[in-house]
Amino acid sequence: MGRIIAGWEGPVAEQADHVLGLVTDPDMPTQVGRRTAERVTDWLARRTGRSWTIDVRSDPLAAEHSSSEELLDSVDRHRQEQGWDFAICLTDLPLLLPKGPLLADVSTQRRVALVSLPALGAIRTYHRTYRLLTQLLDDLLPDGTPPMRLGPVHRAQHDGQVDVRYTTARLRGWVRLVSGMVRANRPWQLVWGLSSALAAALAAAGFGLFTSTVWQLGDVLSPLRALTTTVFALALMTVWLIAAHGLWERVGRRAIRDRRLALLYNASTITTLSLGVACLYAVVCVVSLAGALTLIDAGVLAKMLGHSADWPTYARLAWMVASMALIAGALGSSLETDAAVRQAAYGYREEQRRAQHAEAKD
Repeated sequence: MGRIIAGWEGPVAEQADHVLGLVTDPDMPTQVGRRTAERVTDWLARRTGRSWTIDVRSDPLAAEHSSSEELLDSVDRHRQEQGWDFAICLTDLPLLLPKGPLLADVSTQRRVALVSLPALGAIRTYHRTYRLLTQLLDDLLPDGTPPMRLGPVHRAQHDGQVDVRYTTARLRGWVRLVSGMVRANRPWQLVWGLSSALAAALAAAGFGLFTSTVWQLGDVLSPLRALTTTVFALALMTVWLIAAHGLWERVGRRAIRDRRLALLYNASTITTLSLGVACLYAVVCVVSLAGALTLIDAGVLAKMLGHSADWPTYARLAWMVASMALIAGALGSSLETDAAVRQAAYGYREEQRRAQHAEAKD
């Protein structure tokens, strides 16, 4: 059974009969490559009856190239330089064809392949990556077996240097692509990047908890009006973040030439920010509920509202306070550093990666 090697150092060819190189973009693709490498090594050993080494190397190839053909050329150069038997690139760059997203390309002549991870979607990423990698290796191995079914994935022979191309069903493919881009943005981490907004929201929540008018509003608002208030607060903060930090992508900006790519970037940014703001809202709501239960006496609240104060009463109060606080948090979000918020923008991260790659080359 082969051994996994991660990084740039140390001989690899002497460790096993054959070597597979995994060239991964930084961040999530590198994490996915390292977590699936062991399973792929075991599969290769069973499939071929020989020992294998998988060399996982993090290299921002997408910082230099923007098309499948260019990336495959670069991966082939890596394969030749390192003496690998095969090489596969895992990139978080969304790749588009005239009819929809591209999932993977294979060049059997050059013994290289390419996977666009966002096209796999947001769920079961590691399992889907493993299944796709084994299928690509079946294409690359000289005695490849017939292709297995990969759900809504279409496999087709292709002319030119790319022999086999994998795509997804058009509608489901676009949904999967956007969801995969959102997952790569890690919206759950945005809460801690919005520390100023969170502080402003919690301060407003503290004020609201001691304001009898807010108690009364929370008690008399119908569920529909309360829900409308929440949606308005979430939308306001999301729009404010996009406008204040220049996150809206336009064709021609940051080297974006494809209108569909600009739409994808914007869709993933809006979704990421909406989920991140929703997480922030949940934090404020929980803190508001805990504060209301701890600080507001049930008798005082009942006297002010004219009826008994039970759990639903406190929940409605916390809901109203959190919605009001989130509007204040939108103003606080303008104090965030651009870098903290722009990590939610796919195009910004690509631009940042290109700049770092250019500096490294200089």
